[in-house]
Amino acid sequence: MANRGKHGTTHLVWDWNGTLLDDIGAVVGATNAAFAEVDLPPLTLERYRETYCVPIPRFYERLLGRLPTDAEWERMDGLFHRHYTERRAACGLTEGVEELLARWTGAGRSQSLLSMYGHEQLVPTVRGYGIEPHFVRVDGRTGPSGGSKALHMERHFAELEGVDPERSVVIGDAVDDAVAAAHVGARAVLYTGGSHSRDSLEAVGVPVVDTLAEAVALAESMDCPMDDSMHGPRAAGRLGGE
Repeated sequence: MANRGKHGTTHLVWDWNGTLLDDIGAVVGATNAAFAEVDLPPLTLERYRETYCVPIPRFYERLLGRLPTDAEWERMDGLFHRHYTERRAACGLTEGVEELLARWTGAGRSQSLLSMYGHEQLVPTVRGYGIEPHFVRVDGRTGPSGGSKALHMERHFAELEGVDPERSVVIGDAVDDAVAAAHVGARAVLYTGGSHSRDSLEAVGVPVVDTLAEAVALAESMDCPMDDSMHGPRAAGRLGGE
């Protein structure tokens, strides 16, 4: 495998929703459709980005003024996913994705995809967009929805043969992507085109960009391994405060 020398980034871990897939419109539309069924007022895109957080029940807590009950959470989660599925097919890849993936692979470096979208739904969806061959591994969420990505990232790297987290960069649209990267000792670059406002992303203390081309260029230029203060469980705990 080609690389950028002793300290260069050799592997990218991509997020799916709101990063490679330009689906924030579908996400907000599905959220508002679900809210209408439980008598909650609709959100603007700006308000959604200002409010959204993980674990997702905390997102609902910010809107309700209290944590939802288990029954309320299950109902809202089910409604959201039903409405999202109806809208997802109309979503396209984020501008320039195919070229960016092909260029990274063509340079002899590896990349994978990790999403909190359910695994059984994710794999055929990614395949349908024609980009699956660029990834050495595609993993979606297993188990209940609504939680953090950190343990999924840990399992993802455990299955990535010969990939060093300290020479890897996670590219995503959410604070939780940075938390998950820090959990395994990888670096992160966050993209403003998805679920969070720029202010909330910048508060994390990792680089924030407005295009995926910028994200890849920045990831490529990063020296790894990073400073000890920016990775590992201690950093993950610090990043987790939203």
